[in-house]
This record gives sequence, C-alpha cells and structure tokens, in this order.
Amino acid sequence: MTGALHASGVTAVREGYAIDAVALEAWMRQHVEGYAGPLSIAQFAGGQSNPTYRLETPGRRYVLRRKPPGQLLKGAHAIDREARIQIALAEADFPVARIHGLCTDETVIGTWFYVMDMVDGRIFWDATFPDVGHADRPAYFDAMNATIAALHGIDQEATGLGDYGRPGNYFERQIARWSRQYLADKEAGRDPDMDRLVEWLPANIPPGGETSIVHGDFRCDNMIFHPTEPRVLAVLDWELSTLGHPGADFAYHAMMYRMPPHIVAGLGGADLAGLNIPTETEYLGRYCCRRGMDAMPGYDFYIAFNFFRLAAIFHGIKGRVLRGTAASAQAIERVAVLPELTSLAWEQAKHAQSAR
Repeated sequence: MTGALHASGVTAVREGYAIDAVALEAWMRQHVEGYAGPLSIAQFAGGQSNPTYRLETPGRRYVLRRKPPGQLLKGAHAIDREARIQIALAEADFPVARIHGLCTDETVIGTWFYVMDMVDGRIFWDATFPDVGHADRPAYFDAMNATIAALHGIDQEATGLGDYGRPGNYFERQIARWSRQYLADKEAGRDPDMDRLVEWLPANIPPGGETSIVHGDFRCDNMIFHPTEPRVLAVLDWELSTLGHPGADFAYHAMMYRMPPHIVAGLGGADLAGLNIPTETEYLGRYCCRRGMDAMPGYDFYIAFNFFRLAAIFHGIKGRVLRGTAASAQAIERVAVLPELTSLAWEQAKHAQSAR
C-alpha cells in the first residue's frame, strides 16, 4: 500500500467511490468533537487497498479511510484494526494521527470507515530525499530509524494490544497467509518465481521468535515529516500492522536499499556516498544499537521474505484490477512491475541461501 496523505495528491472522487456527503456529515456532527460544516470531499490518489479521502470544512481538514466497495477477501481491509492500533499508539506517545471515530454501520456510506486528523507536513515519495539539503539527509534517515526502533520497543501488553496478533511462529503464519492469498486469487494467475518462493521460504526460516508491535509497511512515503525539521509527525497506513517479528518489520523498511525506485520508494542504484545517505550496513547497525543488539541474524532471509510479501500484495492488486475493484488509479502501474518484483524476490532468496 502507498500512504500519501498529501494535499497535492487529491483528485475528484473517482467513479464507484462516491460518498453520501449528507449521511457522512450527519455522522460527523454526532461523533467528531468540534465538527462544523459545510463539508467538501476529495479522494487521495494513493491508497491501493483502502480508499482514502480528504474531508475539508472551513476550519478543519480530516482524513477518511474506508473499506472498498465490492467483494472482499476474508480478513482483508480491516479498518477497525487500523483505528484501534492508532488509538493505542497515540496513548503511548508514538507519532500517529488522532482518530476521531470508527463507524461499523454500513448504512452510513456503504462500508466501514474511520475519520482522523489530517496532519500537515511533508511526505517524501523519493527515498533519496531530493528536497532535503545534502548535509541534512543523515538526520532524516536517523529519524526514520529512531521511529521504527521506538515502535518495536513499545510494550504491547501495557498499551492494550496484547491480543492484536498471535505471538510466535510469525514467519510460518505470514508465509502461509500470503501464500494462500496468492494461490487463491485465480484471476491474477500464477507466477513461476512466486511458486518457487512459496516452496522455499517455509523450508528456510531461521530460528528466533521475538515479538513486538510491527507496522508492516514502514516506508518513507508512509510518514509525515515536520515541515522544516527532520522529525516524524505521524506514521500512516496501519493496515498490515500486527504483533510480529521486529526484525522482519525493520527488514521491510531497509528493503529500500535493494528496491528500484520505480517499483516503490527505493534506493536501488543510488549513489549513497554522493547523496550523503548512510549505507545499508550502517543503517542496520544503528537500529541494532538502538535495540541493544550486536547484530541481526537472519537479516537476509527477512529481506527475501519481505520481497515475497510485497509481491503477494501487488499480486492482490492485480486481482482487484481484473475484478474492477482496485482502489487507486496507480493500481495498473503496480500490476505492470509485478513480474520484475517477483524476479527480484526470488533473487533475494538465492542471495539469502548463498549467504549462509
């Protein structure tokens, strides 16, 4: 999923995704403290899975995320989970947008939804941070590093999230989940590299069962930064969050070092020294230091797993495009790079195998 809650990324509401403004405004008057209309609605260009909207009044701006219309896969588009974790993390002083309310009454706008604050700041779509000064780039990378390390240090029991996922056997469960989803989507078809990964991954899981809160999609374009400072104001898009392995969550984030930028925000092929960006080894070391670890055994497997998982997500987008339920105008672009992504995923698995 691509986060992107940014004013420049809004469009007119697309066909098939209209919202009953009268019904929504009535709900907001009841559930959003201080709400005062009139209300205007635009749709964000991002949000591959759950359609996302900007709600604007004369005095405030909000963001609405909803389940998409149409037939949905079981367990997907869990809007209620997104709202729950953000409420809990806000109480733990982790940077998230304030949630105003969750609606599970489908008669209001046709699907479940929640409304949160729109956080003003910057979103960086390009992992090289081209709009940041050369000398300042390390501070922005350090801010991301510190934020994900802080997330993994939050006590899930103390924040009321002890039942937010199942502890232990994270890779077994995740590989099985994404494999099932891949195999079940008949419209999207099969891919030979994905078939190889479905077989290879469960047979090569490294030992270790640490559990923490994980975001699942932690990328630079899923964060809102302060308008002028290297500081994260809000982490967006919690759809894939759960209790899981922190090393896997960090590896997904660090996957940017091996990811071509035309697939998602990545640093593949970038001149890191010339850009004054820390190397992958340096970045991993900084995270380990923050978490009190000497190293991260299994890191290359974690990377391979995350390429597979992202490919499975893009495969699901392909299925939604073919079924006519894709939530974003960018979905077709995701489908176009799917063969390249699945090939990269298999290459990472071969790299992990040879690194043993």
